[in-house]
Amino acid sequence: MAGIVVVFDFDKTIIDLDSDNWVVDELGATDLFNQLLPTMPWNSVMDRMMKELHEQGKTIKDIEEVLKRAPVIPRVVPAIKAAHALGCDLRIVSDANLFYIETILNHLGISDCFTEIHTNPGYVDEEGRLRIRPHHDFHTSSHGCSSNTCPPNMCKGLVIEKIQASLAKEGKKRMIYLGDGAGDYCPSLKLKEQDFVMPRKDFPVWKLINENRDLVKAEIHGWSDGEEQEHILLQIIKTISMEDNQFLSVDCKFQTIPINAVHEAMTKALPVPY
Repeated sequence: MAGIVVVFDFDKTIIDLDSDNWVVDELGATDLFNQLLPTMPWNSVMDRMMKELHEQGKTIKDIEEVLKRAPVIPRVVPAIKAAHALGCDLRIVSDANLFYIETILNHLGISDCFTEIHTNPGYVDEEGRLRIRPHHDFHTSSHGCSSNTCPPNMCKGLVIEKIQASLAKEGKKRMIYLGDGAGDYCPSLKLKEQDFVMPRKDFPVWKLINENRDLVKAEIHGWSDGEEQEHILLQIIKTISMEDNQFLSVDCKFQTIPINAVHEAMTKALPVPY
C-alpha cells in the first residue's frame, strides 16, 4: 500500500466548514468581511481581514483558539490515522492557508500523518500579525487554468500535475482525491483511469463531476458524511492493494502469504463502523 497517495482537501472535507468564514465570524468581523469581499479577490480579503483584526487587538493566540474550536467531520480523524497506518502517503491540497491547517492538524494530533501540505502561505510577521499570501502570485501572472472553476490564487489541477510528476519518479501510481468545492473539480480532471475521486455529495464538485462525467477518467465514489467517507476510503485502499498485490512474497523458504489473509488481519485490527 506504499504506492497509494491520498490527497485531501481541507475545508468541508476534514473540518466541516470554511475555515476563513469560521475565523471571521467567531472574531466578530463578518460585517467588515462582507463589505470588502466585492472589492478584491477572496485571498486578498483574508489578508486584509487579518490586518484589521490585528489593529482591533486580536492576537495570534485568539486566532489559534478559534481554529481549535472548528468542528471536524465525524470519523475523518480515525480514517486519516487508519490510512496512514496502512502505509498510504497522505497529502493536503487546500485553498485555506498553512497557518490554519497546521494549527488544526496539530490540535487534532494528526499533523505527522501528512507528508505534504499545498496551500496558501500563512505566517506570522514581525509585528505579530497573520499574513496570508496566494499560492500562485496572481498579481504578476495568471496560473493559466482552463477549467474556469479555480480561483486566481490557486489552481489545484496544476498542483496535482506536479504531484503526479513527482510520484512517477518515486514509482507510486495510484491516487485517491477527496474534496467538496468547485476548486476540486479541476484536479479531478487531472486524475488517471487507475485513480479514484471522492466528491462530497450535493456539494459543488459533486454537481460539476456529474455534469461532466465523460471528462473524468478516475473512478467516482461520492460520500455524504464522515462515516461514509471513512468506509469508502478504507474500502478503496483495500481494493487497490488487492488488485496490485495478489500475493505478498516472504523471503523465507520461498513461501508466500495470500493477500486476503493480510486483509483479514487488517480488518480485525482496524474495524470500520457502520
